[in-house]
Formats: sequence, C-alpha cells, structure tokens
Amino acid sequence: MIRHDVLIIGAGISGLMTALEASKTVDVGVLSKVHSVRSHSGAAQGGIAASLGNEEEDNWEWHMFDTVKGSDYLADQDKVEVLVREAPRALIELEHMGVPFTRNENGSIAQRFFGGHTRAFGKAPVRRACYASDRTGRVIMNNVYDHALARGVKVYHEHFAFKLHLDNRRVTGVTCYDLATSEVKTIHAKAVVIATGGMGRVFQTTSNGNVATGDGLALALNVGVPLMDMEFIQFHPTGFHGLGVLVTEAARGQGGILRNDSGERFMERYAPSIKDLAPRDVVSRAILTEIQEGRGINGKDYVHLDLTHLDEGVVEEKLSEITEISRNFLDIDPVKKPIPVAPTCHYMMGGVPTDVNGAVPEIEGLYSVGESACVSVHGSNRLGCNSLIDLVVFGKRAGKTVADYVSSIDWGYEPEYSGEPMISTLLNSDGGAIIHEIRGEMRKIMTNNVSIFRTEESLNNALAKIRQLRLMYQDIGLIHRGKVHNMELREALELDNMLMVAEAVIFSALNREESRGAHSRTDYPERDDANWLKHTLVKNVNGGLEITYRPVTITRFHPKERKY
Repeated sequence: MIRHDVLIIGAGISGLMTALEASKTVDVGVLSKVHSVRSHSGAAQGGIAASLGNEEEDNWEWHMFDTVKGSDYLADQDKVEVLVREAPRALIELEHMGVPFTRNENGSIAQRFFGGHTRAFGKAPVRRACYASDRTGRVIMNNVYDHALARGVKVYHEHFAFKLHLDNRRVTGVTCYDLATSEVKTIHAKAVVIATGGMGRVFQTTSNGNVATGDGLALALNVGVPLMDMEFIQFHPTGFHGLGVLVTEAARGQGGILRNDSGERFMERYAPSIKDLAPRDVVSRAILTEIQEGRGINGKDYVHLDLTHLDEGVVEEKLSEITEISRNFLDIDPVKKPIPVAPTCHYMMGGVPTDVNGAVPEIEGLYSVGESACVSVHGSNRLGCNSLIDLVVFGKRAGKTVADYVSSIDWGYEPEYSGEPMISTLLNSDGGAIIHEIRGEMRKIMTNNVSIFRTEESLNNALAKIRQLRLMYQDIGLIHRGKVHNMELREALELDNMLMVAEAVIFSALNREESRGAHSRTDYPERDDANWLKHTLVKNVNGGLEITYRPVTITRFHPKERKY
C-alpha cells in the first residue's frame, strides 16, 4: 500500500503551498485529477492583494476594513486580521521564490486599483493589487509547482479521489483511481488536506475550468462534515459574453468603464463614490438590472466594457491576456471596440469550515485550504484579489500545522476498503439515464433559479428538480466501457458530486431569508442583522440535509449599511 504522512487532494496554489511548507519536515503526496499545472489557480488574472504601500500609503487595517465591508459583515474578523497582517510578508516570500511580478518605475512590485479596495477606511480607491500583467495566478502556480518538485513532493497527476477513510473519526487515507488505467489505489495517510477548489461547473456559464466540480466538498459531506455558507456564490460581473471566460477586474482597475446601450456609465447610479470599482456583487447586480430593464446592448443580455479611451500601450502590456482572448475568440480588438460582457459564476465563498490553520474540527487529521475551505475571511462576498492571498497565507499555515500534527502521532490502521467494485459497477452500468443530459439539465436549473437574484419560489423549484435528477442518476448508463482514459467514468463521478453540492447550495439559500452580499433574495430584499448575522452550516444527516448555525466573530468593525 502507498503511504504518505500527509496526502493533499488538489494541486492548485493552496494545495502546493501546503505541500511546500509541510515537506520541510514530513513526507507529502499530492493527488490531482488533472496535471497539476492545469489546476484552476492558473486562471487567476488580475492580482493578489497586500498592503505593501509601494504606490501610495496603505496599511493592513484599511485592507481589513475593505475585506469586512466587502463581505457584507459576514466574515469572521479575527481571521480576516490574520489574512491581511500576513499578506505583505507572503508577497515578499513569493518574490524571493522568483515570482516575476510586474515592477513600477522604482523597481518595486507594482500595484494597481481593484474593486472595493480603498484608503482611509473607504475615502478613496487605493492601489493594493500586486500583479504580473494579467497572468498573476499562472506565474505563481508555475513557480510554486517547481519549488514543490524540487522539495521532493510526490505528485500523482490524473488521479481522482472518491472516498475518504476514517477510523473512529480520525483520517486514515483516501481511495482514488488512475484516470489513465482505471486502476484503483488506496493511499494510507496520517492526515488529508482537501484543496479541490470550487464548484462553478454546476452553472451553465462560469469562469471556472472543467475541474471545478465540488469533489472535495462531496468527500466532506459523505463523512458527516458540514459545509458552511454555501448559499454565497459570487458571480463575477465581467465574463466575455457567450464564453464565460473572465475579463479581469484589472481592466476596470486600469480605467475601463461599463456602459449600457445608450453609452451611459451606469455604475455612477449604483455606486456613486467608486463607480466601476465597486465590489463584485454590487456590479453584477447592477449589470443584470440594466439588462432586465432593457438597457442591455441592442436589448440583449450583455453590456459593454469600454477600454477604447485607454492608452494602447497600457491595454497591450497590462491586459495582454484578455486582449488576446478578445481578438482570438470574439474577433474584437478592445483597443478599438468595447468588449461585450455579462456576469459569470466565479467563486464560492462557502466550503469546508476550518480554523486559521486549515484544521477541520469535526475530524482528527482532516484539513482544507483554498476555495474548498471556508475560514471564513470572505463572508458573503469576496473582495477581488483576496483569493490568491488566501491560498498563499492559509496554505502556508496549514502546511506547518499538518506537519506538526503528523510528526506527533503514530500510524493508524490501514484502510481496508477497495473501490474496485464501485468502479466496475459504473463501467458496466447500462441504465437509461444519460450523463450529459442530467448534467445539462442541472446547469439550466441552477442558472435559471439559483444565480444572482433568487426567490422562495425559484429555490423550491430548483430543490425539487435537483432531487429528481439525483434519483435519475441512480439509473445512469455508460456508453464507453474501456479503462484507458475513460472520461465518461470521470464525468459520472463528477456529476454525482455536483448534484450533491448543488442541493446543499439550494437548501442553504432557501433557508437564509434575507439579502446579503452575493445572496440576493428579491422576496427578502434587505439585510437582516437581527436574525441572519450568522453562518449557515448544512450537513448530511441520514441521507437528508440539516441546517445549524455558527455566530460571526466581530472585533473591530460593527455592521453598517454598505454604500460605495
């Protein structure tokens, strides 16, 4: 049997940062269902937040205020303080590792404006986003991956984890299968870290790559771990219309302007102070409102992001990736014509609840980091550029903590379970339900009922239909029976996970009878701190879902009306 002191499921930036830190003292293995450098962290474009103050005065308290306000006061403020205090040091460490950040004229790491980042507790926008052109996630990802390999971290590329093993509520390992051969493997581990990212593929239009199917969240639910704040799904305001691929917020940070059909800069009506640089939930709702009220371009379901007034050199140099995508896929040169954009599912604020060191309280030896975790530092709406710094800061903290933990315990019982019968059953399934049809229907249901605006009626409708699809899934049939790179087999496992997670999202959203951050209920349009200033925990109990609550930690900033 394969053994590792620490086994990490997911090889994005958070998983590799954890591996890099833990491998200083213990043996680490990493499972990834794609080749590691194809993990979705590499798609992050705009930047990584830290109050370095390289362009103008800044400090961690201002960053903390913006994060808490951006979260609509649902973030745990003691944990936010950890994030923003440690962010500058984390940036310098990345620089010393060789991450090629863009430089300013003084040779320091350059910083630019980003939505919701302000100085002096909201008085004016501040340049806080560190970046590498618009490929920030990619350069961090590649760098951390190289360092992990140099440290001797064992990476199992194209291995799909589908069962978490416990012995008396203590982690003992994971069962996975090799996508290339369908060979089932059980790996014995003292600790397991879930770093599988988000679940954006449950929606029709998303910026997320094909890997974002909620696999780690399903692993947690299946062993009785609750998921926290799953109702909060962030829709990024500017996805390329028809593609869902992101147009980085940095485009607005560089001076891009959102315009409706009449050419009006409509964000002046929704966020008169910081306009196009308002937080993502505010801008997404504004765009959708413009569209619903008939002010989309030519009456259609998108608006324009206008960069044509910017210096051509700025667009070509600092927004090179989106310029390339726009030209190649839409045949639009953003230097000369505005880009058609619409909101796209982007980020999950909820996830596996952890402490600031990534530990999951319910199960000994289980940890989670990155988008699959809910620390909670993002509350009901994540501030732009806080995702990458989350991965680095909490990945590093989790790596140290898990290494200390496994160094202090003996090996537990080896897992005895074999996944061969499960994989064989799927490969030989001949039911009448077809995977892509169920998946397509799920995405329609989620997009039509559980996206930016929600109601009790839409959520009840979605819940009933998703539960019906889960029953249909029991009768799926696979067309491809081969064992070599059988992508239909992988899709079958992913679909099961997505349906499970989709139900948890809907159930949580139906339960929260208020509007807060990314959760906007038109039948409960106001934020209700008296009844709902608390975290939602949804748990699988005897095959059904159950809701409990956890208080929000408030230290410095008491909830106020959120205006920009």
